[in-house]
Amino acid sequence: MSVYQKDDINLLIVDDSKDNLMALETSLEQDGLKIYTTASPKSAMEICLENDISIALIDVKMPEMDGFELLDLIKKNPLTEHIMVILITGYSMSSACVVKGLNKGAVDYLFKPLDLYITIAKVNSLITMVNYQREINNKNKELVSYQHDLVEAIEQTEKSKIVKENFLANMSHEIRTPLNAIIGLTSLLTASEVTRDQQEMIDMMDFSSKSLLGIVNDILESAQIDAGKIVIKREPADIAGLVQSVCNLTRPMANEKGLELICETDANIPSLVMADPLRLNQILINLINNAIKFTQAGTIKISLQLLEKRGDDVVLEFIVKDSGVGIPQSSINKIFTRFEQIEDKTWQKFGGTGLGLSIVKRLVELKGGKLKVESTLGAGTSFIFTNSYKDVTKVKALEITKKQIADLPKFDNILILLAEDNAINQFVAVKILKKWNIKVDIAINGLDAFKKLKENNYSLILMDTHMPVMDGNEATRKIRTELTGFKKDIPIMSFSASVLEIDRNDAKKAGANDFIEKPFELKTLNRKLHKLLDKQLANQEVLADQF
Repeated sequence: MSVYQKDDINLLIVDDSKDNLMALETSLEQDGLKIYTTASPKSAMEICLENDISIALIDVKMPEMDGFELLDLIKKNPLTEHIMVILITGYSMSSACVVKGLNKGAVDYLFKPLDLYITIAKVNSLITMVNYQREINNKNKELVSYQHDLVEAIEQTEKSKIVKENFLANMSHEIRTPLNAIIGLTSLLTASEVTRDQQEMIDMMDFSSKSLLGIVNDILESAQIDAGKIVIKREPADIAGLVQSVCNLTRPMANEKGLELICETDANIPSLVMADPLRLNQILINLINNAIKFTQAGTIKISLQLLEKRGDDVVLEFIVKDSGVGIPQSSINKIFTRFEQIEDKTWQKFGGTGLGLSIVKRLVELKGGKLKVESTLGAGTSFIFTNSYKDVTKVKALEITKKQIADLPKFDNILILLAEDNAINQFVAVKILKKWNIKVDIAINGLDAFKKLKENNYSLILMDTHMPVMDGNEATRKIRTELTGFKKDIPIMSFSASVLEIDRNDAKKAGANDFIEKPFELKTLNRKLHKLLDKQLANQEVLADQF
């Protein structure tokens, strides 16, 4: 895996006063920042194009071209539109003029006489933003490369189950590690103050990262179904609400292509039935994404109907219908075969791994349902699946209402040890944990974690599985066998980008109390931390009572 090297960030200062240029250049000098200056607005564009400028400080009032005109030139050129511009002006500027600059694309203002502390702080804030964007772009390039290697290698190792599982475990870790960083950084960026343009870029990065995560999950899912490791876990679920949520989630993608996504649910659907929401959600998202992908114009309709009711048993029908390219009758069975693509230029131009529909079919069958396809070439396709469910509305309504309360409570007086060798993942985890009032100490490998626990007191350890020098499982075993008292029994949550069942089992055998996979959901992490810490506190109270 490549190591990201930070390049200098190029900053341009444009001001017709040479004294101002010299003062700003001197005050902003720092390692990693290369500063260009010019007193001529006309030469500024040439400097931007030749030197890949990321940040520009531009005086508004200049004789040959004012700052607004230069800002227009920068934002209208595709090669320079990414530059973050701060306009410099006097305190006398009217509110209308300030708004004018912001509407043209400026990210901020500095007012004369300049306060150098404020100036340096604002520039440093933009430098941080540039570094975030570069880091995410670099990780996205790595992910594209990993995706290509992953799909190619899985085809070559299809016949060997042992080789395939080892490969998947390693590649899952390698891909999920940068994905965890990207998704975490994107969450942090979203919570910070950004412009509308920057928010749009962040949204695109978030979507791209989660799309790549979906591909990784599809490949892992396919392998686990082969190995018979997928278990359908039924629980009381609001099926109608789930369908509406999936529609709301996928509607922006449809709208982006100019498609109308319609969602209809039968009013007679029971409020709660025994189902596997995770797998049902997976089936519907796969089918809807497929419909969006192969539909150029028109509508996509998702419907949920009650077909039959016998006592507490109900039969439900799910339909995902599109007005897309359609499927040749001779190829309908082929679409459910892994890594297969229809031999038709109309279909081939859309690309894909050929895994989504294969997974859908096998999940529907694992759930005890039936899947069928109705399609007319050039007129659209309908994917229809039916399944039986048990109505538990009366029994479970109150219980589920309590379970669905989603809250992320904070912690009090907690110090945990984070054992993680990846610097970006350290940064993301610390930022998230601090928002929950958790103090964090960092260890860069398993041996470092063991030494720090020996010397300090912590409430819990978050232990990465894959680390140099000593991995997480070895460190956990060392803690459980060589330390005494509270430190020996400290709660340990193992986490890894590898998500195969063997990884969970290895962590448990080593002595971990719980396991969470990367990239993790904040609700899940918060809930698991509370569970472990509450249990630890209860045990301490029992011991105290005994004495």
